[in-house]
Amino acid sequence: MTVATDAQLVEFADDVGDTDVVAVEGARTRWRVGGDLSLGARLVRAPAGILDYQPEEMIVRALAGTSVDELHAELKTRGQRTALARRAGTVGGALAVGENDVDVLGRGRIRDCVLQVKYVSAEGRIIKCGGPTVKNVSGFDVPRMMVGALGTLGLIGEVILRTNPIPATTTWITSDDADPFAVPNMVLKPSAVLWDGERTWVELEGHQLDVRAQEQDLGAIGTWRSCEGPPELPTHRWSLRPTDLRRLDCSEMGPYVASVGVGTVFATVAQPYRHVAKPLAELFDRIKHEFDPTERLNPGRSPVGRYR
Repeated sequence: MTVATDAQLVEFADDVGDTDVVAVEGARTRWRVGGDLSLGARLVRAPAGILDYQPEEMIVRALAGTSVDELHAELKTRGQRTALARRAGTVGGALAVGENDVDVLGRGRIRDCVLQVKYVSAEGRIIKCGGPTVKNVSGFDVPRMMVGALGTLGLIGEVILRTNPIPATTTWITSDDADPFAVPNMVLKPSAVLWDGERTWVELEGHQLDVRAQEQDLGAIGTWRSCEGPPELPTHRWSLRPTDLRRLDCSEMGPYVASVGVGTVFATVAQPYRHVAKPLAELFDRIKHEFDPTERLNPGRSPVGRYR
């Protein structure tokens, strides 16, 4: 585990400053999401390390530059995990991009696991929002707004995340003849249901007897066999309404893996621009101006840019 101190966040704020255009560089696993970074932007790195872990309270406080793999390795020693996507690079990057893990139905949504965020504002100040418990938080939910904002509203430096227990048993099964949309009707709570147009993958988690019973129930809709895990996910992430998956036109996205019941599709082709209502675009512009009036934070990127 990387040794971390609170002073690292202050050093990060000093590095960001309050003048030139700046962007945070993490592991670059989703570097081009939301558009290409403007030329001339100065790159900075968020500090790394776990500051505090309270397994009995199921919360962990970590700096944004911490590797997601390192964080999960530490939590695993106490039988816990987070909702952060395992294919993400750093904690801050995972939150900035806002991608849920492939087994979001079991781990929960990334936006729901964020309790507190400390970020560096466009003025170079450290801003704290949220709190370590849900009960003592009131007012506008800024931590959730930071998730998926691509660092355009503030540069995430430190977070407190909710953890959850690692299930006693985890099993992946796959089928070539099952209807993926029938799976949620056969089992109570699958952790993941994936479909590439021909083949279905299901992740079942829980107590061993319950998992085995669910496997038997799924036998009513297809022939299943064990597999090591989910398929390799294509790079690009499409966001759709869950009901749209039934009418999926795969010709425009290339090979894909759809997350049934979630509305996320991982595809080899980036999602095309979609029109967004003018009031929504104007609302984002107003929020952006309030948080970053000089547009110095991650210039060139926009969480709604792909819709314009």
